[in-house]
Amino acid sequence: MGADVKTTMKVDMTEAAASRIAKIVAGEPGKSALRVSVDGGGCSGFSYKFDLVDERNDDDVVIERNGATVLVDELSLVYMGGSVIDFVDDLMGQSFQIKNPNAVASCGCGTSFSI
Repeated sequence: MGADVKTTMKVDMTEAAASRIAKIVAGEPGKSALRVSVDGGGCSGFSYKFDLVDERNDDDVVIERNGATVLVDELSLVYMGGSVIDFVDDLMGQSFQIKNPNAVASCGCGTSFSI
């Protein structure tokens, strides 16, 4: 895939997401970033996976904002290009949500989608 994918497909995060990620990572000794990836499976075909990590891989795209770092691998970037990672705190609860323009359908849980 190479550098073309990294430069043409972008993932962003809102200020709310950055603030929450920075707070979570600060409370986890040895962790430095939130990794967001796409896995096969889930009720709509693909699902998002969130992991706290301490290392970057060579193929990671690094998104930084207000002291928060998010890592997305090149393969996941293919499915997530143009997405915005948000953190929502409302009556339904707190959660990270990904607004993905590539998804044509998603399920009620908000972590599964199809393209």
